[in-house]
Amino acid sequence: MRRHGSGDVAGSVKNAILKLETDSGITGWGDAAPWAVFTGTIEANVAALHVYLRPLLIGADPFRIEQLMFDADHAVVGHPEAKAAMEMALFDIVGQASGLPVAELLGGRCRDDIPLSFSVADPDFDRDMEMVKRLYGEGLRLFKMKTGFAGHAADLKRMERFRSELPADADLRIDYNQGMVTHDAIRQLRDVEAFKPTFIEQPVPGHHRAALAEITRALDTPVLADESVFSPTDALRVAAERMADLVSIKIMKHGGMLAGRKVSAICEAAGIACYGGDMFETGIAHLAGTHVIAATPNISLGCEFYQAKYFLERDLLAEPFPIVNGRVVVPRAPGLGVAVDEDRVKHYAVETLK
Repeated sequence: MRRHGSGDVAGSVKNAILKLETDSGITGWGDAAPWAVFTGTIEANVAALHVYLRPLLIGADPFRIEQLMFDADHAVVGHPEAKAAMEMALFDIVGQASGLPVAELLGGRCRDDIPLSFSVADPDFDRDMEMVKRLYGEGLRLFKMKTGFAGHAADLKRMERFRSELPADADLRIDYNQGMVTHDAIRQLRDVEAFKPTFIEQPVPGHHRAALAEITRALDTPVLADESVFSPTDALRVAAERMADLVSIKIMKHGGMLAGRKVSAICEAAGIACYGGDMFETGIAHLAGTHVIAATPNISLGCEFYQAKYFLERDLLAEPFPIVNGRVVVPRAPGLGVAVDEDRVKHYAVETLK
Protein backbone atom coordinates (compact mmCIF):
# COMPACT_ATOMS: atom_id res chain seq x y z
CA MET A 1 0.00 0.00 0.00
CA ARG A 2 1.05 3.57 -0.71
CA ARG A 3 -0.63 6.25 1.42
CA HIS A 4 -1.33 9.83 0.34
CA GLY A 5 -3.29 12.63 1.92
CA SER A 6 -6.02 12.36 -0.71
CA GLY A 7 -6.23 8.57 -1.01
CA ASP A 8 -4.46 5.22 -0.91
CA VAL A 9 -3.19 2.83 -3.59
CA ALA A 10 -2.90 -0.85 -2.74
CA GLY A 11 -2.19 -4.10 -4.56
CA SER A 12 -2.39 -3.09 -8.18
CA VAL A 13 -3.10 -0.28 -10.61
CA LYS A 14 -5.04 -0.29 -13.86
CA ASN A 15 -3.64 1.61 -16.84
CA ALA A 16 -4.76 1.91 -20.44
CA ILE A 17 -1.94 1.04 -22.86
CA LEU A 18 -2.28 2.46 -26.36
CA LYS A 19 -0.64 0.77 -29.34
CA LEU A 20 -0.70 3.03 -32.40
CA GLU A 21 0.43 1.62 -35.76
CA THR A 22 1.18 3.44 -39.01
CA ASP A 23 0.66 2.13 -42.53
CA SER A 24 4.45 2.14 -42.91
CA GLY A 25 4.89 -0.32 -40.04
CA ILE A 26 5.97 1.97 -37.20
CA THR A 27 4.44 1.34 -33.78
CA GLY A 28 4.06 4.01 -31.11
CA TRP A 29 3.10 3.35 -27.50
CA GLY A 30 1.19 5.37 -24.94
CA ASP A 31 0.22 4.90 -21.30
CA ALA A 32 -2.83 6.43 -19.59
CA ALA A 33 -2.39 6.21 -15.81
CA PRO A 34 -5.50 7.58 -14.07
CA TRP A 35 -6.18 7.84 -10.35
CA ALA A 36 -9.86 8.09 -9.50
CA VAL A 37 -9.40 10.61 -6.66
CA PHE A 38 -7.06 12.82 -8.68
CA THR A 39 -7.85 12.89 -12.39
CA GLY A 40 -10.37 10.22 -13.39
CA THR A 41 -11.17 6.52 -13.69
CA ILE A 42 -9.68 3.85 -15.92
CA GLU A 43 -13.13 3.12 -17.37
CA ALA A 44 -13.63 6.73 -18.43
CA ASN A 45 -10.18 6.94 -20.00
CA VAL A 46 -10.62 3.71 -21.96
CA ALA A 47 -13.93 5.05 -23.27
CA ALA A 48 -12.35 8.39 -24.19
CA LEU A 49 -9.57 6.66 -26.12
CA HIS A 50 -11.83 4.22 -27.92
CA VAL A 51 -14.91 6.33 -28.62
CA TYR A 52 -13.63 9.89 -29.00
CA LEU A 53 -9.88 9.88 -29.71
CA ARG A 54 -9.56 6.77 -31.88
CA PRO A 55 -11.58 8.33 -34.77
CA LEU A 56 -9.20 11.31 -34.81
CA LEU A 57 -6.22 9.02 -35.35
CA ILE A 58 -7.49 6.74 -38.11
CA GLY A 59 -5.89 7.92 -41.34
CA ALA A 60 -4.26 10.93 -39.65
CA ASP A 61 -0.76 12.27 -40.26
CA PRO A 62 1.14 11.49 -37.02
CA PHE A 63 3.45 14.46 -37.61
CA ARG A 64 0.55 16.88 -37.00
CA ILE A 65 0.70 16.45 -33.25
CA GLU A 66 -0.33 19.98 -32.25
CA GLN A 67 -3.40 19.86 -34.50
CA LEU A 68 -4.37 16.39 -33.33
CA MET A 69 -4.12 17.42 -29.68
CA PHE A 70 -6.17 20.54 -30.41
CA ASP A 71 -8.77 18.30 -32.00
CA ALA A 72 -8.64 15.94 -29.02
CA ASP A 73 -9.42 18.77 -26.61
CA HIS A 74 -12.44 19.68 -28.71
CA ALA A 75 -13.58 16.08 -29.16
CA VAL A 76 -13.98 15.35 -25.45
CA VAL A 77 -13.62 17.45 -22.31
CA GLY A 78 -11.17 16.29 -19.64
CA HIS A 79 -9.62 12.80 -19.67
CA PRO A 80 -6.06 14.19 -19.64
CA GLU A 81 -4.50 10.74 -19.17
CA ALA A 82 -6.11 9.44 -22.37
CA LYS A 83 -4.86 12.48 -24.25
CA ALA A 84 -1.38 12.05 -22.77
CA ALA A 85 -1.32 8.43 -23.99
CA MET A 86 -2.39 9.51 -27.46
CA GLU A 87 0.24 12.23 -27.63
CA MET A 88 3.15 10.10 -26.40
CA ALA A 89 2.30 7.40 -28.95
CA LEU A 90 2.37 10.05 -31.69
CA PHE A 91 5.71 11.40 -30.50
CA ASP A 92 7.06 7.85 -30.32
CA ILE A 93 6.09 7.33 -33.97
CA VAL A 94 7.47 10.65 -35.18
CA GLY A 95 10.73 10.10 -33.32
CA GLN A 96 11.20 6.66 -34.83
CA ALA A 97 10.32 7.93 -38.31
CA SER A 98 12.78 10.82 -37.94
CA GLY A 99 15.53 8.84 -36.22
CA LEU A 100 15.41 11.23 -33.25
CA PRO A 101 14.63 10.82 -29.54
CA VAL A 102 11.57 12.70 -28.36
CA ALA A 103 13.66 15.22 -26.40
CA GLU A 104 15.22 16.39 -29.68
CA LEU A 105 11.74 16.85 -31.17
CA LEU A 106 10.90 19.08 -28.21
CA GLY A 107 13.80 21.43 -28.91
CA GLY A 108 16.82 19.42 -27.80
CA ARG A 109 18.04 18.22 -24.45
CA CYS A 110 19.30 20.63 -21.81
CA ARG A 111 20.28 17.80 -19.47
CA ASP A 112 21.40 14.19 -19.95
CA ASP A 113 20.14 12.87 -16.63
CA ILE A 114 17.66 13.90 -13.96
CA PRO A 115 17.86 13.50 -10.15
CA LEU A 116 15.34 10.90 -9.02
CA SER A 117 13.04 11.45 -6.05
CA PHE A 118 11.52 8.58 -4.08
CA SER A 119 8.20 9.00 -2.27
CA VAL A 120 8.11 7.82 1.35
CA ALA A 121 4.49 6.61 1.48
CA ASP A 122 4.38 3.15 3.07
CA PRO A 123 2.16 2.96 6.19
CA ASP A 124 4.91 0.72 7.63
CA PHE A 125 7.51 3.42 8.24
CA ASP A 126 10.17 0.92 9.34
CA ARG A 127 9.90 -0.78 5.96
CA ASP A 128 9.99 2.56 4.19
CA MET A 129 13.12 3.64 6.04
CA GLU A 130 14.86 0.43 5.03
CA MET A 131 14.02 1.27 1.43
CA VAL A 132 15.16 4.88 1.83
CA LYS A 133 18.52 3.80 3.24
CA ARG A 134 18.99 1.28 0.46
CA LEU A 135 18.22 3.89 -2.19
CA TYR A 136 20.50 6.40 -0.51
CA GLY A 137 23.25 3.81 -0.84
CA GLU A 138 22.42 3.54 -4.55
CA GLY A 139 22.92 7.28 -5.02
CA LEU A 140 19.45 8.77 -4.48
CA ARG A 141 19.39 12.00 -2.52
CA LEU A 142 15.82 13.26 -3.04
CA PHE A 143 13.07 11.86 -0.79
CA LYS A 144 9.49 13.11 -0.66
CA MET A 145 7.58 12.18 2.49
CA LYS A 146 3.82 11.75 2.11
CA THR A 147 2.02 13.32 5.06
CA GLY A 148 -1.45 14.28 6.22
CA PHE A 149 -2.90 10.79 6.62
CA ALA A 150 -1.69 9.77 10.10
CA GLY A 151 -1.99 12.96 12.15
CA HIS A 152 0.36 15.87 12.78
CA ALA A 153 2.26 14.34 15.70
CA ALA A 154 2.94 11.15 13.73
CA ASP A 155 4.13 13.18 10.75
CA LEU A 156 6.61 15.09 12.90
CA LYS A 157 7.95 11.86 14.40
CA ARG A 158 8.56 10.47 10.92
CA MET A 159 10.39 13.64 9.88
CA GLU A 160 12.49 13.56 13.04
CA ARG A 161 13.46 9.96 12.43
CA PHE A 162 14.31 10.68 8.80
CA ARG A 163 16.61 13.53 9.80
CA SER A 164 18.25 11.52 12.59
CA GLU A 165 18.95 8.40 10.50
CA LEU A 166 19.95 9.89 7.13
CA PRO A 167 23.06 11.96 6.33
CA ALA A 168 22.69 15.72 6.09
CA ASP A 169 22.74 15.71 2.28
CA ALA A 170 19.48 13.73 2.12
CA ASP A 171 17.05 16.19 0.51
CA LEU A 172 13.68 16.01 2.30
CA ARG A 173 10.51 17.22 0.59
CA ILE A 174 7.05 17.09 2.20
CA ASP A 175 3.82 16.32 0.29
CA TYR A 176 0.40 16.59 1.93
CA ASN A 177 -1.61 15.74 -1.19
CA GLN A 178 -4.31 18.19 0.01
CA GLY A 179 -4.44 16.41 3.38
CA MET A 180 -4.41 19.40 5.75
CA VAL A 181 -7.34 21.20 7.35
CA THR A 182 -7.02 24.79 6.19
CA HIS A 183 -7.47 26.49 9.58
CA ASP A 184 -4.68 24.35 11.13
CA ALA A 185 -2.26 24.49 8.21
CA ILE A 186 -0.04 27.48 8.95
CA ARG A 187 0.45 26.60 12.62
CA GLN A 188 1.29 22.98 11.84
CA LEU A 189 3.52 23.82 8.89
CA ARG A 190 5.66 26.07 11.07
CA ASP A 191 6.43 22.91 13.07
CA VAL A 192 7.35 21.15 9.82
CA GLU A 193 9.76 23.94 8.86
CA ALA A 194 12.00 22.93 11.76
CA PHE A 195 13.04 19.90 9.69
CA LYS A 196 14.18 22.12 6.80
CA PRO A 197 12.31 20.57 3.87
CA THR A 198 13.22 21.78 0.39
CA PHE A 199 9.53 22.37 -0.32
CA ILE A 200 6.06 21.64 1.06
CA GLU A 201 3.68 20.31 -1.58
CA GLN A 202 -0.07 21.02 -1.82
CA PRO A 203 -0.92 21.28 1.88
CA VAL A 204 -4.62 22.13 1.31
CA PRO A 205 -7.24 21.13 -1.27
CA GLY A 206 -6.54 22.32 -4.78
CA HIS A 207 -9.60 24.56 -4.96
CA HIS A 208 -8.69 26.39 -1.73
CA ARG A 209 -6.64 28.87 -3.72
CA ALA A 210 -6.81 31.80 -1.32
CA ALA A 211 -5.70 29.56 1.55
CA LEU A 212 -2.79 28.24 -0.51
CA ALA A 213 -1.69 31.80 -1.27
CA GLU A 214 -1.92 32.72 2.42
CA ILE A 215 0.20 29.70 3.38
CA THR A 216 2.77 30.61 0.73
CA ARG A 217 3.08 34.12 2.14
CA ALA A 218 3.32 32.88 5.73
CA LEU A 219 6.09 30.29 5.33
CA ASP A 220 9.81 30.61 4.74
CA THR A 221 9.84 27.20 3.01
CA PRO A 222 8.78 27.21 -0.67
CA VAL A 223 5.27 25.88 -1.30
CA LEU A 224 4.70 23.68 -4.36
CA ALA A 225 1.31 23.52 -6.08
CA ASP A 226 0.19 20.22 -7.60
CA GLU A 227 -3.56 19.60 -7.44
CA SER A 228 -4.12 23.36 -7.90
CA VAL A 229 -2.53 23.32 -11.37
CA PHE A 230 -4.04 21.12 -14.07
CA SER A 231 -4.05 23.51 -17.03
CA PRO A 232 -2.08 26.46 -18.43
CA THR A 233 -4.98 28.62 -17.22
CA ASP A 234 -4.44 27.32 -13.69
CA ALA A 235 -0.73 28.10 -13.98
CA LEU A 236 -1.53 31.64 -15.11
CA ARG A 237 -3.71 32.15 -12.05
CA VAL A 238 -1.06 30.74 -9.70
CA ALA A 239 1.51 33.07 -11.23
CA ALA A 240 -0.74 36.14 -11.19
CA GLU A 241 -1.88 35.63 -7.60
CA ARG A 242 1.45 34.19 -6.41
CA MET A 243 -0.39 31.25 -4.90
CA ALA A 244 2.74 29.09 -4.78
CA ASP A 245 6.50 29.29 -5.20
CA LEU A 246 6.83 26.09 -7.26
CA VAL A 247 4.64 23.89 -9.48
CA SER A 248 4.50 20.14 -10.19
CA ILE A 249 4.39 19.16 -13.86
CA LYS A 250 2.58 15.88 -14.59
CA ILE A 251 1.76 14.90 -18.14
CA MET A 252 -1.15 12.81 -16.83
CA LYS A 253 -2.94 15.77 -15.25
CA HIS A 254 -2.05 18.27 -18.00
CA GLY A 255 -3.02 16.04 -20.91
CA GLY A 256 0.40 15.48 -22.45
CA MET A 257 3.92 16.72 -22.94
CA LEU A 258 3.04 19.82 -24.94
CA ALA A 259 0.50 20.97 -22.36
CA GLY A 260 3.00 20.32 -19.57
CA ARG A 261 5.56 22.48 -21.33
CA LYS A 262 2.98 25.26 -21.69
CA VAL A 263 2.43 25.15 -17.94
CA SER A 264 6.20 25.27 -17.36
CA ALA A 265 6.61 28.21 -19.75
CA ILE A 266 4.02 30.26 -17.86
CA CYS A 267 5.72 29.38 -14.59
CA GLU A 268 9.14 30.29 -15.98
CA ALA A 269 7.87 33.72 -17.03
CA ALA A 270 6.80 34.29 -13.42
CA GLY A 271 9.99 32.95 -11.85
CA ILE A 272 8.33 29.75 -10.63
CA ALA A 273 10.50 26.63 -10.93
CA CYS A 274 8.92 23.24 -11.65
CA TYR A 275 9.21 19.64 -10.49
CA GLY A 276 8.62 16.47 -12.54
CA GLY A 277 5.79 14.59 -10.87
CA ASP A 278 3.95 11.51 -12.06
CA MET A 279 0.99 9.24 -11.42
CA PHE A 280 1.07 5.42 -11.06
CA GLU A 281 2.72 4.92 -14.43
CA THR A 282 4.55 2.23 -16.34
CA GLY A 283 7.95 2.86 -17.85
CA ILE A 284 6.23 4.01 -21.06
CA ALA A 285 4.88 7.17 -19.43
CA HIS A 286 8.05 7.56 -17.36
CA LEU A 287 9.98 7.78 -20.64
CA ALA A 288 7.67 10.49 -21.98
CA GLY A 289 8.08 12.51 -18.79
CA THR A 290 11.84 12.05 -18.93
CA HIS A 291 12.02 13.53 -22.42
CA VAL A 292 9.92 16.52 -21.36
CA ILE A 293 12.19 17.31 -18.42
CA ALA A 294 15.30 16.74 -20.53
CA ALA A 295 14.13 19.42 -22.97
CA THR A 296 12.67 21.92 -20.48
CA PRO A 297 15.19 23.91 -18.38
CA ASN A 298 12.58 25.20 -15.93
CA ILE A 299 11.64 21.69 -14.72
CA SER A 300 14.71 21.76 -12.52
CA LEU A 301 13.75 20.14 -9.21
CA GLY A 302 14.12 16.48 -10.15
CA CYS A 303 11.54 13.81 -10.99
CA GLU A 304 9.71 10.95 -9.28
CA PHE A 305 9.78 8.27 -11.98
CA TYR A 306 10.52 5.43 -9.56
CA GLN A 307 7.45 3.16 -9.75
CA ALA A 308 8.44 1.22 -12.86
CA LYS A 309 11.70 0.05 -11.33
CA TYR A 310 10.91 -0.19 -7.64
CA PHE A 311 7.21 -1.02 -7.30
CA LEU A 312 5.80 -2.73 -10.37
CA GLU A 313 6.00 -6.53 -10.31
CA ARG A 314 7.23 -6.26 -13.91
CA ASP A 315 7.36 -3.18 -16.08
CA LEU A 316 6.19 -3.24 -19.70
CA LEU A 317 9.52 -2.10 -21.15
CA ALA A 318 11.78 -4.67 -22.78
CA GLU A 319 14.73 -3.20 -20.86
CA PRO A 320 14.71 -1.73 -17.33
CA PHE A 321 13.76 1.92 -17.02
CA PRO A 322 17.16 3.66 -17.04
CA ILE A 323 18.22 4.73 -13.53
CA VAL A 324 21.93 4.98 -12.68
CA ASN A 325 23.37 6.28 -9.39
CA GLY A 326 20.10 7.83 -8.33
CA ARG A 327 19.50 9.63 -11.61
CA VAL A 328 17.21 8.92 -14.56
CA VAL A 329 19.26 8.67 -17.75
CA VAL A 330 17.65 10.31 -20.79
CA PRO A 331 17.44 7.74 -23.64
CA ARG A 332 19.20 8.52 -26.91
CA ALA A 333 17.44 6.00 -29.15
CA PRO A 334 14.71 7.25 -31.51
CA GLY A 335 11.20 7.86 -30.21
CA LEU A 336 10.61 7.23 -26.53
CA GLY A 337 13.88 5.33 -26.58
CA VAL A 338 13.13 1.92 -25.07
CA ALA A 339 11.12 -0.84 -26.75
CA VAL A 340 7.93 -2.22 -25.23
CA ASP A 341 7.64 -5.94 -24.47
CA GLU A 342 4.41 -6.84 -26.29
CA ASP A 343 4.25 -10.30 -24.76
CA ARG A 344 4.26 -8.70 -21.33
CA VAL A 345 1.51 -6.28 -22.36
CA LYS A 346 -0.62 -9.23 -23.52
CA HIS A 347 0.12 -11.14 -20.32
CA TYR A 348 -1.18 -8.36 -18.08
CA ALA A 349 -4.04 -7.24 -20.33
CA VAL A 350 -7.54 -7.68 -18.88
CA GLU A 351 -9.33 -6.26 -21.93
CA THR A 352 -8.25 -5.48 -25.50
CA LEU A 353 -10.06 -3.05 -27.81
CA LYS A 354 -9.18 -2.47 -31.46
